[in-house]
Amino acid sequence: MRCPWCLADDDRVIDSRVAEDGGAIRRRRQCRACGRRFTTFERADEVPLMVIKRSGRRQPFDRGKVIDGLRSATKNRPVTEEQLEGLATGVEEEVRRYGGEVTSEQVGLAVLDRLRGSDDVAYLRFASVYKGFEGVDDFRREVGLLTKTTAPKRRQA
Repeated sequence: MRCPWCLADDDRVIDSRVAEDGGAIRRRRQCRACGRRFTTFERADEVPLMVIKRSGRRQPFDRGKVIDGLRSATKNRPVTEEQLEGLATGVEEEVRRYGGEVTSEQVGLAVLDRLRGSDDVAYLRFASVYKGFEGVDDFRREVGLLTKTTAPKRRQA
């Protein structure tokens, strides 16, 4: 496994445990070159999931792209790598339920749904790129949707 900091491929496994309700093995590793620690997950290879892009092109689902998008949205926010992994896992599980092919829109909406429940600022950052905000009014509209709460209906006596 390549170290995410120094890119050396010599590491040792410090700890292994079952994760994601038995769907993965979480391994804690330490790079022998720089000494930094990082976490990897080992999962069974499942039926390939294809993403249909807006252009109509098909490409394999790439969990790394989801994590990169989440990482960009959560930059300088109080979100850990483990939380990012959890969000990405939730996104992947949700889109796999649609079957072997999903649209990039379904993937984006799944990411937005996960961010809505975890960090409002990250949600707005991701939404601004995903939905192509062009001005302040787009942000106002989205903040309004984010903070909108509906009062419970009163019972008629």
